[in-house]
Amino acid sequence: MKELTKEWIKKAEKDVGTARRESEVQVDANWDAVCFHAQQAVEKYLKGLLQESEISFSKTHDLSVLLDLLLPLFPDLSILRDDLEWLSAFAVEFRYPGEEAVEDDARYALELMDRILSLLTQKI
Repeated sequence: MKELTKEWIKKAEKDVGTARRESEVQVDANWDAVCFHAQQAVEKYLKGLLQESEISFSKTHDLSVLLDLLLPLFPDLSILRDDLEWLSAFAVEFRYPGEEAVEDDARYALELMDRILSLLTQKI
């Protein structure tokens, strides 16, 4: 694995840890943060796979854009599109007033994160 890929994965794993820790808070959990860090972990794994595959990418939080770059090499990843689109909302929209994640959102974001990262790990 390339060094820069390892750095992407290391940063992603920190987001995984943050999402998991916050999801265990017993009083006043920050569900927005759980969802945000789940999205960030997936984003960084996607960027790690792009890096490892020597595919250039721009700065974006849109997971579908990253997916589209990967599809020529990994067409089987197309099954992730709906899940990635759902997670993408937590990169920006939920960080501002007007949107707020609830516990069900956070639990689902963690479930998606686990499933997606498992698949991406096999490819890296």
